[in-house]
Amino acid sequence: MDSLTFVHVVLSLIGIATGLIVFLGFVADAEMPTLTAVFLVTTVLTSVTGFAFPFSKLLPSHIVGIISLVVLAAALYALYVARLSGSWRWIYVVTASGALYLNIFVLIVQLFQKVPALHAVAPTQSETPFVAAQGLTLAIFIALGFLAVRRFHSASAPSGGKLRSAA
Repeated sequence: MDSLTFVHVVLSLIGIATGLIVFLGFVADAEMPTLTAVFLVTTVLTSVTGFAFPFSKLLPSHIVGIISLVVLAAALYALYVARLSGSWRWIYVVTASGALYLNIFVLIVQLFQKVPALHAVAPTQSETPFVAAQGLTLAIFIALGFLAVRRFHSASAPSGGKLRSAA
């Protein structure tokens, strides 16, 4: 494994690990500013380093990387510029969760490409085990994402979306 691949994989795994904790924090309405920053930075760097690999044509991985960077830009804006005000709260939860989902989507693709036992059952990644793994992952993200949008900061914001004053 060359150094670029190593750095890319390490960044990706850190992003996934911290992202999972942050995502579950959304569901539990828990803020984790340091882990959130690590998640967002490593996820951006994962997407950026993906473009450093040599290529001669646009690949599906590049399209996922572009989508991820656009989604992450919205998440970063919602969190650090808009400060989760109004509808930026749910936009942040959806975009941060979406960025995590894309990383896990790619992880599943890589596992089915690189792990011999998984590659044997789905060599073209169109077979049932691969489709089932991706479908189950998507279903979990949709279900937990729905809960996350409903719960994250819902207790601290009245129906109008404005933060309550500390009275």
